[in-house]
Amino acid sequence: MESQPAAARPSFVAGESCYMLGKLGGAKAEAAFLRLLESGWFQLVDLSESDLSRIAVLVERYHDLPLGAADASVVAVAERIRVTEVMTIDIRDFSVIRPVHVPCSQPR
Repeated sequence: MESQPAAARPSFVAGESCYMLGKLGGAKAEAAFLRLLESGWFQLVDLSESDLSRIAVLVERYHDLPLGAADASVVAVAERIRVTEVMTIDIRDFSVIRPVHVPCSQPR
């Protein structure tokens, strides 16, 4: 079993975060987030081929939310590294998703 990083984030999430921060907060907010990533406060997690396959399954299964690739990548990585709690602002979607390794997501 892989060790669990304290603040692991799939790279899809970092990209989506940069986009949203740049759109809503401007270049300074986006740059500040990038510096936070550089500092190691978050550990970016590379996606495996099996993660990508699982992301596709989740996007199709939860199409009515709609669940995008970034959120699905959080679920896929959480399943792989056996995380039971995820940090999100999207409580609605994450309270519906059923990971394979726990009865339900525990959004924080």
